[in-house]
Amino acid sequence: MRPRFRSAAHDPVVSSRLGLWLGVAFAVCFVTGLASHAAQFTTLPWPTRPVGLYRVTQGLHVLSGIAAVPLLVAKLWSVYPKLFERPAVRSPAHALERGAILVLLAAVFFELATGVFNIAQSYPWRFYFPAAHYAVAWIVAGALVVHVAAKLPATRAALATRSDPERRAFLRTAGVAAAGALLATAGSTVPWLRRVSPLAWRSASGLPVNRTAAAAGVVVPPDWRLTIAWAGGRRTVSLDELNALPQRTAELPIACVEGWSASASWTGVRISDLLAFAGAPTGLPVRVVSLDNGLYGRSTLPPAYVADPLTLLALRVDGEVLSPDHGYPCRVIAPNRPGVLQTKWVTRLEVRA
Repeated sequence: MRPRFRSAAHDPVVSSRLGLWLGVAFAVCFVTGLASHAAQFTTLPWPTRPVGLYRVTQGLHVLSGIAAVPLLVAKLWSVYPKLFERPAVRSPAHALERGAILVLLAAVFFELATGVFNIAQSYPWRFYFPAAHYAVAWIVAGALVVHVAAKLPATRAALATRSDPERRAFLRTAGVAAAGALLATAGSTVPWLRRVSPLAWRSASGLPVNRTAAAAGVVVPPDWRLTIAWAGGRRTVSLDELNALPQRTAELPIACVEGWSASASWTGVRISDLLAFAGAPTGLPVRVVSLDNGLYGRSTLPPAYVADPLTLLALRVDGEVLSPDHGYPCRVIAPNRPGVLQTKWVTRLEVRA
């Protein structure tokens, strides 16, 4: 690295602009992460429309995290000499600022590292990823607020300073690295970029599968029947009876927390029609039970989803009978719903009072 280019990299103007870009990436990642958490883990109202909203929010969540990686590396390279200034602590306020930076860096590295492992569906730890990722996100947000407040006067002055060619060259390099990371991976979420996204983690043809029937240990019994239960009533339905009911087709995406998404044509019975056929009450949430006894073998459809005409108990995808890996004999498919809640291998629907 040329001496002038090296000194420009450590300039306050450069570090302030990188900090601004990184702050935007973190803000997008944080807000969309809250949306993902609300959709998957809370009882807060989550809309059924637009049908691809979760696909967009979760895609932005993952892609903003990917873009933040090269920006963070550039930001650290820009400011690392300041991390070794002496004395290490000059005042209580300076100690608070240094402490916030330490917490911020540790939390950010944890979020980005575990997020990348989650994309790869690799979990070399014992803690539950969603809970830990969500909790540490709040630590990042708090430490970032403290850091921004401490640096705001200096940052405003630096951002008002005109960049020279050396500064712009370093910033351009960081921007190109972030854009390259986005382009290389965005095809997982953005269909028209799949041909130019060599690192898209779900870019293979066909509808991806996170958890196969073999991995879930699912074996569909020959006498399988769907049970529909409610307070004071119960009915079982065979696969032949499900196929004999009025069939509906909907074009809906599967969008997963790892950031990948793919659309498919789903055919099956509307949940609302199925409940009416069984004589079950309406206007209530429905608990979906799978043959999979794993972590995501249960989910709940809120009343708005139960009533939505696009919420199906799917029997076919793209005109073909569901394969075992896609949830045979039937699975839930609903608009604007995280993929982990699109329960496969359904064996029971429970109308909850």
